[in-house]
Amino acid sequence: MAGTDDEAVTTADEALYVLTAVLLTPAQFPSVLGDDYPEACAAMGLAPRADGYGLVLGQDGAGARWTVVIDDVSLVAVAIASWDCGMEYELSPDERAVVAALPGWPLAVAVAAPDVPAPHDPAPEVTDGPALSPPDTSTWGPAQRRLGADEIALQWAAWREQINDEEFSARGESAKATGPSPQGGETEKTASGSGDTPHAGHRGVRRVLAEARAYVDSPPPLGRVRSSFAPGDARTLRADGPGWSMVARTDDIAFVLLDEEPGEVLPVGRGPELPGLLEALDKIAVRPI
Repeated sequence: MAGTDDEAVTTADEALYVLTAVLLTPAQFPSVLGDDYPEACAAMGLAPRADGYGLVLGQDGAGARWTVVIDDVSLVAVAIASWDCGMEYELSPDERAVVAALPGWPLAVAVAAPDVPAPHDPAPEVTDGPALSPPDTSTWGPAQRRLGADEIALQWAAWREQINDEEFSARGESAKATGPSPQGGETEKTASGSGDTPHAGHRGVRRVLAEARAYVDSPPPLGRVRSSFAPGDARTLRADGPGWSMVARTDDIAFVLLDEEPGEVLPVGRGPELPGLLEALDKIAVRPI
């Protein structure tokens, strides 16, 4: 997602050359920033506004990194959709839509504006606080775990084809398969049974399923459970919690990632209870507008 070279947002009498933009809403937010929408907003120093925000990332004329926060979410959504289709779109929000201009970038950006100095944080004397910076994803932890779940959701078919349904044991015994790692290279995937009984499946998976079930009875913070489009009549579900992420299709299996198991992706067979759990989670999930 990238804007055109000559796009600029004017804020505080300074032109911002737009490089990219992302949504920060209950249903769509950079999951690397947190397990839920309020946590992602807190990472930005923002209050969790009900309608969310649009984040415009760019450079000023001196090359400094800035993130402009706007409340015109639909404008940013249209820009992102246009860029994803390979179309040009001039993202120029009205100054009245600007909520804040924050130094730095909360996410890694691989491109830079032409004909300005290389990206760098603004000088401390021109900012009101420390500059935003992307979470550390160099080692396994919450941020990398959530990015791994993002990748599985995007590449569901590639991950799903690595799993042979016959490998799932009705008794919850483990089976293993090898597939692409969320971080690149390969990782070993441990296939768990349904996890429906205290002695079935992987201990970490049982904990995740229990915490996910608890969400149904006691709704978690906004954005902990999200539902998005999937082929057919299915939905792609994403659920996160303390130390774990789960990606599932409502008509299929689930994949679980855990902080305590670096690089491991744990598939969960449908069994007798997973379908009902996924259906219940989908009912409480937030959805893109």
